[in-house]
Amino acid sequence: MKTPTRRELLRVGCCTIGSLGLASSLGRLGMMTAMAQSAPDYRALVCIFLFGGNDGNNLVVPLGAQGYADYTKLRAGLTLPSASLLPVGTSSSAVYGLHPQLAGLSQLYAQKKMALVANVGMLVKPVTRLQYQQRTAPVPSNLFSHSDQTSQWQSATPIGAPGSGWAGRVADLMQSYNSPSTFPLGVSVSGASLFLSGQSTLPSTIIPGSNMALDSTDGSAVGAAREAALQQLLTMDSGAALVQAASATTAEGIAVGKLISNALTTGTPLTTVFPATGLGTQLQQVARVIQVRNQLGMKRQIFFCSMGGFDTHSNQLNDQNNLFAQLSPALTAFYNATAELGVANEVTAFTESEFGRTCQPSSGAGSDHAWGSHHMVVGGAVKGGDLYGTFPSLVADGPDDAGSRGSWIPTTGLDQYGATLASWFGVGAGDLATVFPNLVNFSTKTLGFVG
Repeated sequence: MKTPTRRELLRVGCCTIGSLGLASSLGRLGMMTAMAQSAPDYRALVCIFLFGGNDGNNLVVPLGAQGYADYTKLRAGLTLPSASLLPVGTSSSAVYGLHPQLAGLSQLYAQKKMALVANVGMLVKPVTRLQYQQRTAPVPSNLFSHSDQTSQWQSATPIGAPGSGWAGRVADLMQSYNSPSTFPLGVSVSGASLFLSGQSTLPSTIIPGSNMALDSTDGSAVGAAREAALQQLLTMDSGAALVQAASATTAEGIAVGKLISNALTTGTPLTTVFPATGLGTQLQQVARVIQVRNQLGMKRQIFFCSMGGFDTHSNQLNDQNNLFAQLSPALTAFYNATAELGVANEVTAFTESEFGRTCQPSSGAGSDHAWGSHHMVVGGAVKGGDLYGTFPSLVADGPDDAGSRGSWIPTTGLDQYGATLASWFGVGAGDLATVFPNLVNFSTKTLGFVG
């Protein structure tokens, strides 16, 4: 019988290890020296994935006379009144309006701590409307499919089966920055994530608010006996390769869980108040892990968070209103927490979503699956107060429409968006193509919105 690899075991056993509070992917845990190591050269990326396909057409609205007229004509029943929008300027003098529920993020934009990136989407290479319609240029497979586009956004693999996530490949390149610590570079607070899975590294998974050590490790004699008994079981030679490998992985997860649980007890409670929402709880957990970065010996970290509910085929105005009312306070509180911790310039948060939505409404007062959408980047190192990329012309059957309903052909590829973040994180220009294999097809490799 072939001995399974650690990767295979973790893929199968993620839920089991996750019940311990944290799943580790790396080698034996000689972390005592790491606990004492400081990490002055620190950087972190925080992905907030908006599952369902966020409608960027009401995230950012053009407020110029012609742009708003085009928007109103195509959006019809999904139009937001211009008076309700939160105006934001740009270096090109164009004025846009943010959704009325994004007040906190609007303030960060005004403080130049947030940037907008227009019309980002999955691309193999730049493509025109004519090329798309005549099928003379390669495009991502299964456009408009939730599962395929989610996988592609997390992996930067527009054609074929993804073997790893783009953040995971960044972790492969950057893991030595955290040496001698063997604590995983990638941390998900939203379950298993392709985004963080590398070719030689795998992430940890934390359940926000949980006790990441075993419940029995309470310091009592009974708890100590229970833990000793479990460790004895895990180190017992069963003679079965599968059992032995699974036991080693479980023991590793327990050790990492205990490590971070102990580290978190050293942190002073944050004064920043987070909203009591799913995303608020996730980002609060991320902030707590960042707070103990020195105890863990970390100089580079990538986090994965998420929100669901963005598949707004119906009742979109109300549903998106409620979603943005959760997104903005949570992300604003997170930025404030990084400022409180003195690492605002070292932490960059950004949004992803599998696709945008049609500008023209569907019959159920919602919108349908489309292609390009707008995204937000937040942090002290962000060159904020500006919109990057090219905003589409909001005209049905226009030059930026893949069809006839306002499905915007992306003018910025995910490769360029991700490469800008990875470059700031420390990935060298020569290694960007390892993370983003299709980046070679774009004349502009990075967009300069963070640095």
